[in-house]
Amino acid sequence: MQIFDIFLLEAVLNGLLLGGLLALLSLGLNLVFGVIDVVWICYAELIMIGMYAIYYFYVVFGWPLLLAMAAGVLLVAVAGAALHQFVIRPVLGAEPINQLLVTGGVLFFLQAAATLAFGIEFKNIGVRLPPIVVGDISFSMPRLIAFGVALAGMLAMYVFLKRTYLGTAIRAISQDRGIMPLMGVNPNRIFIFTSALGGGLAGLAACLLVLQYDIHPAIGLSFGPITFLICVLGGLGNMVGGFVAAFIFAQFISVGGFFLAVEWGYVIAFVFFIAMMFWRPQGIWGGK
Repeated sequence: MQIFDIFLLEAVLNGLLLGGLLALLSLGLNLVFGVIDVVWICYAELIMIGMYAIYYFYVVFGWPLLLAMAAGVLLVAVAGAALHQFVIRPVLGAEPINQLLVTGGVLFFLQAAATLAFGIEFKNIGVRLPPIVVGDISFSMPRLIAFGVALAGMLAMYVFLKRTYLGTAIRAISQDRGIMPLMGVNPNRIFIFTSALGGGLAGLAACLLVLQYDIHPAIGLSFGPITFLICVLGGLGNMVGGFVAAFIFAQFISVGGFFLAVEWGYVIAFVFFIAMMFWRPQGIWGGK
């Protein structure tokens, strides 16, 4: 019974670490939707771009790993700003379904372009961090780092939005974009900055994922759907809700996988999501 309890505790704690990674993935997507009111279906493909960038900067060009990661974050931030300027901005006034179709088209374009440019072979940066062992419990070092980065990112985002002029402008335009031009604020500049910040968060997620997973053109399919479901579960555009929903989702996956199998953990998490959508379709933290 004692060994059973130790393994269950390990599953719960590793679920917390997985929740930190999922929370970081949802942070950028919720930020973009909360301000611009457009869901980036192709958000995970931006993460894929960041992972490839880090791979080529570090492995092919021989840059130091931290410099390669910083360059990857910057590149994805620029890609996020370009995505808004050339793809999202022309359809801001269109119906939501048209916006989803446009970003969905970008998703398939980026996957196809990555397949043509990089091939279908799995790539790896060759960095493996050793696990941390405390007693009989083992923790994944990359997930532990992701957990810390997610908490730091959430705190930094809160301070930025609450304590800075630009953060105040972002919160204001997310509440009433129509009146902000009358207050002397250029909405397009705020949108571009927000898109760059959302892209930068995708690049930061890429820095953590590249330490744990192989890189291939379809890597976004492993994270895109679950990230979107977490954002919906928390209340689209609500960063606190997405943060909490990520940890709830991760516990279902980890503990459900402990009692049954990893695949069943995901099944249980998806069943919980469907049940929540019947009971509270606006999400945990969403408005009516």
